[in-house]
Amino acid sequence: MESGALGDAVPGGRLRYAPPPAMAMPETAPVHRLGWRQGFRIALIGTDAVVIAAALLTAQSLRVGMSPSNAIAQLSYTLSGVVIGLIWMAALAMIRSRDVRVMGAGNDEFQRVAKATGVTFGAFAVFDLLTKANSSRGYLLVALPLGLACLLLARYFWRSWLLARRREGLCLIGAVVVGNHQDATRVTNQLLANHRAGYKPVGVAYTDGTGGARFAAADGQDVPLVDYGRLAETVRATHTRAVIVAGELPGGRETIQQVGWQLENSKTELILTSRLTDVAGPRIHMRPVEGLPMLHVDLPQYAGMNHSIKRGVDLFLAGLAFVLLAPVLLGVALAVRLDSPGPVLFRQERIGAHGERFTMFKFRSMVIDAEARLAALAAQNEGSGLLFKMKDDPRITRVGAFIRRYSLDELPQLLNVLNGSMSLIGPRPPLPREVAAYEGRVNRRLLIKPGITGLWQVSGRSNLTWEESVKLDLYYVENWSITTDFSILARTVKAVLRRDGAY
Repeated sequence: MESGALGDAVPGGRLRYAPPPAMAMPETAPVHRLGWRQGFRIALIGTDAVVIAAALLTAQSLRVGMSPSNAIAQLSYTLSGVVIGLIWMAALAMIRSRDVRVMGAGNDEFQRVAKATGVTFGAFAVFDLLTKANSSRGYLLVALPLGLACLLLARYFWRSWLLARRREGLCLIGAVVVGNHQDATRVTNQLLANHRAGYKPVGVAYTDGTGGARFAAADGQDVPLVDYGRLAETVRATHTRAVIVAGELPGGRETIQQVGWQLENSKTELILTSRLTDVAGPRIHMRPVEGLPMLHVDLPQYAGMNHSIKRGVDLFLAGLAFVLLAPVLLGVALAVRLDSPGPVLFRQERIGAHGERFTMFKFRSMVIDAEARLAALAAQNEGSGLLFKMKDDPRITRVGAFIRRYSLDELPQLLNVLNGSMSLIGPRPPLPREVAAYEGRVNRRLLIKPGITGLWQVSGRSNLTWEESVKLDLYYVENWSITTDFSILARTVKAVLRRDGAY
C-alpha cells in the first residue's frame, strides 16, 4: 500500500498523504492502514483452528478416554478429527465467514459460522451413515454443539475488539461517497455516526455540483469534496478502497456500469446504497432475472411461526431466569422492604400489544407517594418528548438508586413475560398518557408486545431523546428476528454492566 493512498494512515491517526501530480486532493481524515484486514483475517483463521481442534479433542477424550489401552480407538478418532477439522476450516472459508463485509455488524457472520458447522457435520453424518460407522455418533453430538458455541464466542470476542478499534478511528476503510447533495450528505453522515459499518468517508463527490471546498458533516468533521467529473481517475490515483453510490447517478445504470469498468483491477469496492430506510438486511433479497436485478423486500409479519417460536423462547428463558435468579429476587425484595415503608412491588398500568392494558411489575425504587409528587417536579424534567426523566430524582430511595443502577428493579417483569403480557425483547412499555399523545406512525410501536429490554436499552436508555427512542422501537418492530433478539440479549448484559443511562 503506497503512502499516498487516500484513507491510508499511520498508527496514531496522522494521515500520510501526498497527492499525485496534477491532483489537488485535500488531506483526508485519519484512517488506519488497510493492512489490518489481512492481519485480522489471519487472527480469525488461527482462532478458528484452535477452537475446532480443542472441540474435537474434547469430544474424543470424552468418547474414548486417554488411556493407553485405547490407543487404536484414539488413533481412529484422531484421524477422523483431522478430516473433520480440515473440512470444517474449508467450509468456514468457502462460505466466506471471514469476509470483511460481515465483520463488525449484523448477524451474517454468525449465521455463516453456523451454516459452515452444519454443512461440515451434515456431510460427515451422511458419510457415517453410509459406511455404518456408528461409533462416531456420540463423538459428533459432543463436538458439534461445543465447537459451534466456542466458535461463536470467539467471533464475538474478535468483533468486540474490532468495534473498540473502530471507535478510536482505526480499522476503517476509506471511501468516497457519490450522489446528489441530499443522498450523499445522508449517507456520509450515517457512516460518520455508525462506526460499525467499517467505512470512513474520505471524500464526497456531488453529482449536482453543489457544495463548497469541503463538506461539513453533522458531527463537525470536514470531508473534502472530489470532482465528480474525475471520480474514477481520482479514486485510482489515490488508491481509495471503496466508492459508495448514494441514490441515482446521472445517466442511470449505464453510468454505474462505466464507473465499475473504470475501477476494474483497482481493488476498489463499488457499493450501491438502497434508498429504503429503516429496513434491515434480512428483509431484503436480490434476485437477478436475465439482467434485471429485482430487489425483494419482505413485509413485516406480526403473527405466525416465528412469533410462536419467540413466545416459546420467552417462556423457556424467563422460566429459567426466574429459577436461577430466585436468591437475587428474594434479596432485593428484602432490601426494598427494610429500606422504606411501602409494598415491595410497584404495579403500574402500561399499554401492551394492540393497545391492551396490563399491569407491569417492578421492584419499588421510589417512595410510596412518588406519583403524587410528580407534578411538583415537572419543571425539572430532563427527559424529552413524552418521557419524564431526572438524574437526581428526590423520590428515589437509597436501595432504589442501587437497583436502578444495575436494572435489578426490572426483574419482576419476568412475571409479565410468563403471563404473556410482555416479551423478553421488544419496544419500551409505554404509559397510557404517552399512548394518548401518539401521532401517526408512532402507534406502530403497539403492533408487538413490549419487552423487558430492547434496542432502546442497549443504545443508551435514558440518554436517548424521545425521537431516538421512537426510531429504535419502530426499527425493531419492522425488522425483528430470533437472531436479532439473541444479539440484543447479549448486548443487554454489557449495557447493564456499563450502567450507561441507568437512572
